[in-house]
Amino acid sequence: MLKTIVTILFVCSSGFLVRAEQKQEWKLWYKQPARQWMEATPLGNGRLGAMIFGGIKTEKIALNEITLWSGQPDPHQEIACGKEKLAEIRRLFFEGKWIEGNQMAGRYLAGYPNSFGTHLPVGDLNLKFHHDTSRISDYHRQLDLTNALTTVTYKVGTTRFKREYFSSHPADVLVIRLSADRKGAVGFDLDLGLLHEALVDTTPDELLFNGQVSFPKFGPGGVRFTGKIKVVTDGGRIISQNNSLSITQADAVTIFIDIRTDFNNPEYISQCSQSIHKASIQKYKQLKQAHIQDYNSLFNRVELCLGTSEADKLPTDERWQRLKAGKTDVGLEALFFHYGRYLIISSSREDSPLPANLQGLWNDNLACNMPWTCDYHLDVNTQQNYWLTNIANLAECNAPLFNYIGALSVAGEKTAEKVYGCPGWVAHTVANIWGYTAPGSSVNWGLFPTASTWIGSHLWHHYLFTQDKAFLKEQGYPLLKKNALFFLHYLVEDPHTGYLMTGPSTSPENSFRYQGWELALSMMPTCDRVLVYELFDACIQSAEVLGIDQDFRDSLKLAIQKLPPLKIGKNGEVQEWFEDVENAHPNHRCATHLLSLYPFAQISLQHTPELAEAAKKVIDNRLSAPDWEDVEFSRANMISYYARLKEPEEAYHSLSVLLRKLIQKNLFTISAAGIGGAECDIYIFDGNQAAPAGIAEMLLQSHEGYVEFIPALPKAWPDGHFKGLCIRGGGEADLEWQNSEIRKACLTARSDREFKIKLPGDPQQWRLKKNGKTIKNVLIDKDRVFPILLKKNDRLEIEKI
Repeated sequence: MLKTIVTILFVCSSGFLVRAEQKQEWKLWYKQPARQWMEATPLGNGRLGAMIFGGIKTEKIALNEITLWSGQPDPHQEIACGKEKLAEIRRLFFEGKWIEGNQMAGRYLAGYPNSFGTHLPVGDLNLKFHHDTSRISDYHRQLDLTNALTTVTYKVGTTRFKREYFSSHPADVLVIRLSADRKGAVGFDLDLGLLHEALVDTTPDELLFNGQVSFPKFGPGGVRFTGKIKVVTDGGRIISQNNSLSITQADAVTIFIDIRTDFNNPEYISQCSQSIHKASIQKYKQLKQAHIQDYNSLFNRVELCLGTSEADKLPTDERWQRLKAGKTDVGLEALFFHYGRYLIISSSREDSPLPANLQGLWNDNLACNMPWTCDYHLDVNTQQNYWLTNIANLAECNAPLFNYIGALSVAGEKTAEKVYGCPGWVAHTVANIWGYTAPGSSVNWGLFPTASTWIGSHLWHHYLFTQDKAFLKEQGYPLLKKNALFFLHYLVEDPHTGYLMTGPSTSPENSFRYQGWELALSMMPTCDRVLVYELFDACIQSAEVLGIDQDFRDSLKLAIQKLPPLKIGKNGEVQEWFEDVENAHPNHRCATHLLSLYPFAQISLQHTPELAEAAKKVIDNRLSAPDWEDVEFSRANMISYYARLKEPEEAYHSLSVLLRKLIQKNLFTISAAGIGGAECDIYIFDGNQAAPAGIAEMLLQSHEGYVEFIPALPKAWPDGHFKGLCIRGGGEADLEWQNSEIRKACLTARSDREFKIKLPGDPQQWRLKKNGKTIKNVLIDKDRVFPILLKKNDRLEIEKI
């Protein structure tokens, strides 16, 4: 390989990154209360969530708890297909009898979600204020992303009222503080609008409720739940009556709320009482400060500025309207990125009992009434929920996902044995909290065994970003290995080609045309090949890092060699199926075979340019297909796909389309009405994570084995900076760019290793420093990539001459 020796000098400068001249505020704010759920602002501590409407006459606070589920464990979820029947089904496919194979698979490989259940909302806490609402002025409602506080202020006549809301992770309760600048002015009635049958009771200063979820739409069963709402006043009095509390003539009022369920928690009632007691005896300022300090320890790790906009000072709903009218707003694009970080911190913490679900932590009572429920979809949605965490320096937020994968692996052992006659573990398209790992009720969308592999890939990616060997040894690798063990036994050799094949299985959630039929199942759809390769490769690398399992490594290496290649079809696209068949729905929202491009890197411009071109053709054809199913997750995918293909304007266009068409006034992303059976727009959490992950991918990439800054920078972002974004290999990157060119960059190592960095343009333009000392004689290859050995906390600085 051609290499160049370059001598580089560094000139010291004061300060590293230039901050925006105009200090941007990362706030969602409004001049009026929310009229509907997707105008309200979300709060959460990883378990307990709320949507704040900010009403004047009546305040509605929609309450959520992550474990509030219907359903129950089901020992009869699988059909006992077994090895022999599976071999019979596969024989039909290998003999070219695809129609008969699909029919037989439908009889023996479907699942039975008898008591599947769904996540559900708790209901509403209502505050009915005593003041005169005919004299309201100076109303302001905001969610401040820098401290996770929602604030509502307004005047009634000459009296200013203020309300603060936060969901405290340290105290594990929801807190509301109401005050006024006139003594004795705070008064309201407090009651509940629960969505589940419960016994409600009162004490002199508390509302209490206990019940059990019943939602028979998705089967029997449901968690038991309890809640406690305690009111503490400064002055005034509390009157308890008719399952409500009335507060009068108070100077200030603090409300403490906790809700618990018995999901994996027999002490839920006592825990609820204890959390309320411990919080209520603290001073409000101490609670608030502890909350902010805890939240800032995560949120403050990353900075991002994409420039300023004339709309920066406008209310968020007015900015939203401007976007829909076709105007650009780079400030809102950065705000949307930070909002994604806020939402994952709020819905997924290290001690969260469950990971973020289809709606994160917040449930609108719509998704849970859809046929697809508010569950854990493992064919893209749950994975997208956690695409932002690693690159956005929030690796701790992965913990509940990994614990959930661990629970799936236990249930999935029975499914692997009963359905396929294989050891190891497997899960399919949909999952719940009750151990449902069987195929879905229809094989057309639900027979996707590599769903387990896709969700498991997050274990390996977590290690790539963190270099946490203890995690890899104790949690990551054992789960990956057991899944790989399943696939070693599940794979079958194609008698015609000698390739190892999965199947029959589906390419979610698509189908193809064959002899006048529309079929969903085939042997080794491309997504299966991509995922099995990723799994085996991750296990090989993990075992090498840990220095164990040589024989197992060797068996995986042999199996990888027998996997079929990725193929380009007669239409020039990356094939979605092993056979070059016609796509029955070229406008379909799913393109699961392009996992090979992102988040994985089996297709790249650097190493597989022909496949990269074929991947681009898939994307272009999907987007240009009549009535393409443009939903939050499919459009978010496009941002990252184009970023990987170094198509900055196309990536930015998809970001712009998502912000114009697929978000609501509180910046929640939506699955649009008319798609997936929805009669109205429905909030889906994944777009709020996958799209910000795409923004990060436009600014920083490390999947090719080297760090590349602003690989897909659009013209709309000529000036900006970021700080604290993470790279594979264990490092944090900072960057400042002006006039679309890098000015300064920094890489801080979080582990001991060799890093590789790609320099843009002429290598002679750059000055380098390592821990304050000039670097000389840097070895740069023909692709402008140079290696550098860094110890933990070493700092590499790069500046344009």
